[in-house]
Amino acid sequence: MTQIDPLDVQVDGAVAWVTLNRPAQLNALDPALIDALMRFFTSLTERPDIRVVVLQGAGRAFCAGYDLKHNAEPRPLGVVTGLETQRRVRNVMLAMRRCPQPIVCLVQGAASGGGFALALASDIRLATPDARMNAAFIRIGLSGCDVGVSYFLPRMVGSSVAAELLLTGRFLGAARALALGLVSTVAPLPELQTEARALVADMLNTSPLGLRLTKDALGLAVDAASLEAVIAMEDRNQILCASTDDFKEGVQAFLGKRQPQYTNQ
Repeated sequence: MTQIDPLDVQVDGAVAWVTLNRPAQLNALDPALIDALMRFFTSLTERPDIRVVVLQGAGRAFCAGYDLKHNAEPRPLGVVTGLETQRRVRNVMLAMRRCPQPIVCLVQGAASGGGFALALASDIRLATPDARMNAAFIRIGLSGCDVGVSYFLPRMVGSSVAAELLLTGRFLGAARALALGLVSTVAPLPELQTEARALVADMLNTSPLGLRLTKDALGLAVDAASLEAVIAMEDRNQILCASTDDFKEGVQAFLGKRQPQYTNQ
């Protein structure tokens, strides 16, 4: 029997198309998939050739969360083992936020528990009409706050909606997610993939440094102490970018009404 890689990574030019590849299990997170995600996202800091990541799931669901069937008889974990397991999963979300590449996430069908966290840790979320997201943790005897969800969600939808979803484990449908601004587009999957390619094309039309620093600044601005702190960071980033050959090329391309040819110099 051929071993199927739980994470399929296809690099097309400067774009990595990353597919959770356990469709029979609704792409539920087992140790092999978690480790593969961690290896991939941590490797991105050493991959300047990859500028954008598109994250999706194979089959009819994005990710149904942690694979509870992996342990046939769940039992309470010891503190040391439990923390190791917990950190193994949450480190993936940290790696997603720390990597310099923007992540576009295509959410089709279920995005529950850890799958919800993967979507929230992405930079842009696009959803199919049947997308359903929830913090499933609280439905199996755990806290509703897990692997970064309680950090991301209130910042994206506000404290009241976040509390509603985390305290109940209720599902959030695509239409409401769009109304809340949690996703930016709702459309059938082929149309989402087309939109993802359009977003990627626009991102690749920016300078490599400008794109990286924009993701960096957006992440830091969420928790900045003041407007002054955010503006100071923006000032630094603009001067860094303005000191490159790519800035000169960008201005010349704009004035010449042509596509810029950036060299990351």
